[in-house]
Amino acid sequence: MKITLLGTGTSQGVPVIACDCEVCTSADPRDNRLRCSVLIETGTENYVIDAGPDFRQQMLRANVKSLNGVLFTHEHKDHLAGLDDVRAFNHKEKRPMEIYCTIEVDIALKREFHYVFFNETYPGIPKLNVNLLDGTPFKLPDGTAVTPIRVLHYKMPVLGFRIRDFVYITDAKTVSEDERKKIRGCDILVINCLHEFPHISHFNLEEALAFIEDIQPKKAYLTHISHYFGKHSEIEQKLPENVWPAYDGQEFEI
Repeated sequence: MKITLLGTGTSQGVPVIACDCEVCTSADPRDNRLRCSVLIETGTENYVIDAGPDFRQQMLRANVKSLNGVLFTHEHKDHLAGLDDVRAFNHKEKRPMEIYCTIEVDIALKREFHYVFFNETYPGIPKLNVNLLDGTPFKLPDGTAVTPIRVLHYKMPVLGFRIRDFVYITDAKTVSEDERKKIRGCDILVINCLHEFPHISHFNLEEALAFIEDIQPKKAYLTHISHYFGKHSEIEQKLPENVWPAYDGQEFEI
């Protein structure tokens, strides 16, 4: 299984519009962060987790030629705003896009993309097949097992996902012990870490490192990074030896 991090930035991305800080003007390409998303190549099929406002750019940049489905973590715009662009794959592959989400995300999709769900559909709109998730493990069509992980983004329920020994969690502030048991033993953990100071709905650096210490993955990578965190090269200096800041385009083999 191959993992590609398509975006590692927070909701505004990095650089932030109209910002002249040293991070937003950095010449290091690792400091350019699109909104959070990840590509999962199982060996026979391709899936993404979240399709935010940079989805089209991410598909083009990663040269994705086939996509079987989208797994959604939650209903915030920086995680679902790009869904309309799955229609390119509908047209090429002559099938609806498989969508995996909670009822809350399904409601949001029907509100934000209401034209997709009309009984009399307009030609050229996205074609979707929604699979509702209730938090129990499920399998993708090729047999790949997926374990949803329930976390809280302040008071909003969010899903992380464990796929084989890869765990992806974004927009987490609270993770119960029962859900942590689903994560332990993983090889690679990608976890949100906004910046160093406290935040109401995201892990800061202290909280993310404490979470990683508790989970004990072989390797951990920080995502959903804000420009307030500093440059990539500066973040690296603040981390223990088995933890790294993630960057757009980073790849892993599981």
